[in-house]
Amino acid sequence: MAEQRMQGQPMIIMGEDAQRVKDKDAQEHNISAARAVADAVRSTLGPKGMDKMLVDSMGDVTITNDGVTILQEMDIDNPTAEMIVEVAETQEDEAGDGTTTAVAIAGELLKNAEDLLEQDIHPTAVIKGYNLASEKAREEVDNIAVDVDPDDEGLIRSVAETSMTGKGAELDKELLSDILYRALKNVAVEAEDGSTVVDVANINIETQTGRAVGESELLNGAAIDKDPVLDSMPVEVEDANTLLLNEAIEVEEAEADTNVSIDSPDQLQKFLDQEEKQLRQKVDQIEEAGADVVFCQKGIDDMAQHYLAKEGILAVRRVKKSDIQFLHNVLGGSIVSDLDSVTADDLGHGDVSRDEEDELFYVEGLSEESHGVTILLRGSTDHVVEELERGLTDALDVAAQTLTDGRVLPGGGAIEVEVADRLRTFADSVSGREQLAVEAFADSIELIPRVLAENAGLDPIDILVDLRTAHESGEERTGLNVLSGELEDTFEAGVVEPAHAKEQALTSATEAANLVLKIDDIISAGDLSTDKGEEGGAGGPGGMGGGMGGGMGGMM
Repeated sequence: MAEQRMQGQPMIIMGEDAQRVKDKDAQEHNISAARAVADAVRSTLGPKGMDKMLVDSMGDVTITNDGVTILQEMDIDNPTAEMIVEVAETQEDEAGDGTTTAVAIAGELLKNAEDLLEQDIHPTAVIKGYNLASEKAREEVDNIAVDVDPDDEGLIRSVAETSMTGKGAELDKELLSDILYRALKNVAVEAEDGSTVVDVANINIETQTGRAVGESELLNGAAIDKDPVLDSMPVEVEDANTLLLNEAIEVEEAEADTNVSIDSPDQLQKFLDQEEKQLRQKVDQIEEAGADVVFCQKGIDDMAQHYLAKEGILAVRRVKKSDIQFLHNVLGGSIVSDLDSVTADDLGHGDVSRDEEDELFYVEGLSEESHGVTILLRGSTDHVVEELERGLTDALDVAAQTLTDGRVLPGGGAIEVEVADRLRTFADSVSGREQLAVEAFADSIELIPRVLAENAGLDPIDILVDLRTAHESGEERTGLNVLSGELEDTFEAGVVEPAHAKEQALTSATEAANLVLKIDDIISAGDLSTDKGEEGGAGGPGGMGGGMGGGMGGMM
C-alpha cells in the first residue's frame, strides 16, 4: 500500500497486505474492542453475579465468575482487548481482588470518552481530565477510608467474607473466614516500624474432593498429598530430622548415549554391583547426615527404596517443587541439591504424621524459625473446589492487604456514589473542556452500583437515584444490599472492601483507558480481517476485533 504525498504530507510505503486505520475509525475500533472485553465480565460482578463456563481447546472446563480467570482463559486475539486483560492481571497482582471492577470501569470510561470525542473534544483534553479525576478520586477514597486495628477480628473477617461472597462460599463463609483469619494471624509479623507484615506465601492451600466444604480445616504446618515409596516404611515420626532433596536417588546417567559391551555374566554382575554400590552410597550419605524423613522432588530407585526402608527412613518421592519450598518454610533447614555435600545442618525439624483416610502427610515444624500453615479446603467436586480455591485465594490477598495497609471502605457501591458526588463538586473548579471529562469520570465509576443492582434483578436507575439522594444528604456509607434489595449502611452491615484494592482499580482503569485514547493510527503488517473475525461478532470495524469475537462467541 502506498500513500502519495499530498499537501505536504509524507509518503508512507507499506507492503501489499498491510492495512491502516486512523483518526476516528481507529479510536472507534479500539474503544469497541475494549468495551467488548468489559461487557464480557460485567455480568459476573457482585454477590449475585453469574458464572461463565470456559471450555479450552483440550475440552477442559472451567466454571467461574473470577474476572481475571475468565479473561485469561478466553481466546482473545486483539491487541487492544489484550491491553484491557492486562488491567485485570495488574489488579490481581497488586490487590488480589477487584479485577472485574477495574475492567468494568475501564470499559465505561472509554464509552463515556467516545461521547466526548463525538462532541469534538480532543482526546488530550479527555486524558487530562481523566487524570485529574483519578487523582482526586484516590484522594477522596483515602479521606473516606476507615483505619483498621490488625487485632479487629470482626472487621478483617468481614473483608474476607465480602470478597468470598458470590464465589460459591456463601453457605460456609463464616467457617472459611475464621480459618482464613487464624491463618493470617499465624504468619503475621510485626515490622520494625510497628506495622503488620503478612507474607501469604507462608499460607498453602491444599484441596480435596468428595467431602463437604464445612469439613475444611486449618493445619499448623504442611499437608503433602503423597504416599510413602514403600509400605514397610514408618509413617509417624516425632521430632524428625527431615531432608528436603532436589536430587534423584538413582544411578547417575551418562551425559551422552553410551553402549556397554558385556562378554560374560561376571561382567554383567560387576556392572550391576557398581550401580548398587552407587545407590548404597547415596543412602549412606542420607543416614550419616542423621535424616529420619526424606522428601524428594525427583525419583527414588527401587533398590534405594529398599535400603531406606531397611534403615527405617521414611521417603516420599516426586514432591511438587512448590511443596518442597513450603516445607522449607515450615521445617527450616536447606533444600539440598547435592548429596555429596549434605550435613546435619541442612536438615529441618518437625513432626511427621499420616492421615490414612485423607492419604496425606501432616508436617508440623518445631524450630522457632519455622512458619507456615495449610488450609485444607474440601468440596464435593473438582469444579466446586477449584472455584472455592479461587475465591479463598482472593480473600486471603485482600485480608492480608488490609492487615498491612490498615484501611477499609464501605461496599455495596457506597464508595463509588460518594466519590462520584465529590468529583462533580470538584469538576466545578476545573476550567476548560477537562471539566466535562471529570464529570464523565464520575458517571463512569457509578457503573458499579448500577451493575450490582442489574445483576441482582433490581432496577439500576431507581437504585442509583436513591443512592445519590442518600449521599447528597450526607449518608456517605449508604450502599446497596443486593440480598435484600434495600439501601443501608453497608459498613455496619459487614460489607467491607479494602481501600488499596479500590485505589488500584481506579488507577489501572484510568491508565488503560488513557492508553487506548492516545492511539489514533493502527498500522498492521498483515490482513486485519480473519475467518475468526467474520464469525465472531464482538470485533470492531473491518473485522479487526474478530479474533476476540470468535473466541468469546465460542465461550458464550
